[in-house]
Amino acid sequence: MTDLKTVRGVFEPGSEHWVGDGFPVRNLFPSNGLVAQMDPFLMLDYAGPVEFPPSDQPKGVGEHPHRGFETVTIAYQGAVSHRDSSGSAGTIFPGDVQWMTAASGVVHEEMHERDFTRQGGVFEMVQLWVNLPAAHKMSKPGYQAITSAQIPTLPIGAGATARIIAGELAGIKGAAQTFTPVNVFDIRMAAGSSGEISLPTTHNSAIILLRGSITVNGAQVDEEARLVLLSNEGSAVKLEAAKESLLLVLTGEPLNEPVASYGPFVMNTQAEIMQAIDDYRAGRMGRLAG
Repeated sequence: MTDLKTVRGVFEPGSEHWVGDGFPVRNLFPSNGLVAQMDPFLMLDYAGPVEFPPSDQPKGVGEHPHRGFETVTIAYQGAVSHRDSSGSAGTIFPGDVQWMTAASGVVHEEMHERDFTRQGGVFEMVQLWVNLPAAHKMSKPGYQAITSAQIPTLPIGAGATARIIAGELAGIKGAAQTFTPVNVFDIRMAAGSSGEISLPTTHNSAIILLRGSITVNGAQVDEEARLVLLSNEGSAVKLEAAKESLLLVLTGEPLNEPVASYGPFVMNTQAEIMQAIDDYRAGRMGRLAG
């Protein structure tokens, strides 16, 4: 008999707000109290879907720092351009992923891409924060620009597919390099489709319903922007879609380390947070040129 994971709860966004002037987001965690349950993931913002009118002035988030974790931006609709103080830069389009390792510290900006700004259109993205182990928090920053073509796609049932952004599913490895064992799967399901995936018993696990209507191991989830928290016990997840649905599956081996955070900095102690603030103010995380 298949050993199904238990649905521990279904959670709505804990807050809705703007990030800069380009990202109207619904925060799925930690604003709803899910902290330890999502370790090693720190935060998930679901931006959009919302339509932006044509403009001459790009919207987004201007220069700001990060230290101690990674930011993962997954593009569904629209386009975002990034540049940072390490010299990395790039643009992600629908299907692409930007995986930035802030580690010891970077300063960056995220703005609507030029042509998208001029033409306008529907904008929809997810930004996920992944914690770094204490041993790697002060590592050298890194940047992975992952195109849609680089992400393996696997059928998980009739009319259902999984794009393996990070981790491994059914023996197929994802596109991203990670510091700790995590899985990030982008799942698309047609109306009336079903599928099944196997997830690790040692990981914290959740399914994010971005759009659509699904049943997860018998629990019905009809409203968009919902987080389905799963038990560690059990390994199988059965999915059914009543209508076309877009999901994100997250699993990760918990770090079980102290977390001290302040805005864009996530470290292990308050002393490390104060050092991060001092380093940023002193310019030791670099600056954007131009």
